[in-house]
Amino acid sequence: MPGKPGSKSQDAKRPSKSTPVAPPAGDLDVLRALVDLLDSSSATTIKLARGDVAYEVSRGGAVATTLGPASGGAVAMPTPAPVAAPSGPAAAPPAAASNLIEIKSPMVGTFYRAPEPGADPYVKPGSRVGVGQTLCIIEAMKIMNEIESELSGVVRDVMVEDAQPVEFGQVLFRVEPHV
Repeated sequence: MPGKPGSKSQDAKRPSKSTPVAPPAGDLDVLRALVDLLDSSSATTIKLARGDVAYEVSRGGAVATTLGPASGGAVAMPTPAPVAAPSGPAAAPPAAASNLIEIKSPMVGTFYRAPEPGADPYVKPGSRVGVGQTLCIIEAMKIMNEIESELSGVVRDVMVEDAQPVEFGQVLFRVEPHV
């Protein structure tokens, strides 16, 4: 029945179940908060349901928002598949008796050695570090995340060049712990 409120005009605006659409702006804020929560925890997946909207964020997986049965549609924002780090001289196997501890990236993003361009790096090979000391910054989704040391020791290797992309779990530093 054309002309009847809620009939044809509203049905034309409603996405089909297989049509991906951009999420509403409020959903992006929720997704960013979930990503931050995931980054600051050891969890691999976080799920949140609010009414008929469910959110799920996974490490190395997809970020998705699913609208419930009342809305009749789904929204999906796929993330790129993890890319293997290029092998090269930095990928050489460590010595058998090595006691170096690897500090790995807790997230995907861009690695920065210094707080701003032209500034001295937070650490370099030979630097002594303590628990809680900032080692670098990883920019993810326009947010600068300071990566702090979880151990005391001496930085022996910096495994990533400044302003290079890093993957979750990629080795950033090798530190010799204090004995």
